[in-house]
Amino acid sequence: MTSPHPADPHPHPAGPAGSPAPPDAAARDELPEWLRPLAEAARTIEPRQLSTFLPPPDGGRPSAVLVLFGEGESGPELLLLERASSLRQHAGQASFPGGALDPEDGDPEGAGPWRAALREAEEETGLDPAGVRIFATLPRLYIPVSRFVVSPVLAWWRKPTPVAPQDPAETARVFTVPLARLCDPAHRGTALHPSGYRGPCFDVADTLVWGFTAGVIDRLLHYGGWERPWDDGRVLPLDHSA
Repeated sequence: MTSPHPADPHPHPAGPAGSPAPPDAAARDELPEWLRPLAEAARTIEPRQLSTFLPPPDGGRPSAVLVLFGEGESGPELLLLERASSLRQHAGQASFPGGALDPEDGDPEGAGPWRAALREAEEETGLDPAGVRIFATLPRLYIPVSRFVVSPVLAWWRKPTPVAPQDPAETARVFTVPLARLCDPAHRGTALHPSGYRGPCFDVADTLVWGFTAGVIDRLLHYGGWERPWDDGRVLPLDHSA
């Protein structure tokens, strides 16, 4: 869990319903030095630089995830959660907070993704959106098995608050992972699914992070300048029920 910080005497501008303002130059100026290279790279990243799974011309359900960077006792870290094992899709998998856009989130081509990412993160983990500063939204990606068209929303956790599962039927665990652990070659490998899927994975925090989430993390480590050489020939088979 993350310890609460004192209230910010100079809160940043808010959007609808008191949510933080969308990405802008001021948001990037607030970032710590270690996060600024990623913020700069995010301005020009093309979809195919992130994944080969891109949205189809038509169809798919607009959604968003919150890729939230913070600083903990072990340095820079990412917020993740473990989905409940009873869910119909992606059960038991580690993921970013997030979900489908609701009508009140607004335009999927505009502010909808960052509003949805913050709303879903608050509903799933209990974090206070007022302490989150969005600094970029990456190109939309696609998850074929669930037909989600996902916008990864990058944010800085400038004023952390306690987090925990809000609904055990949806979220089993909320946790943070140090970037140093994600970058450590000893914790990296290639996941192999019985379906034939192969992709990067991370053996961290008593779980194997793979699939869409691991693919995004892999690219963030690269574009943030944190990636270290690792053995992609180290294959970690996934259970048939995964």
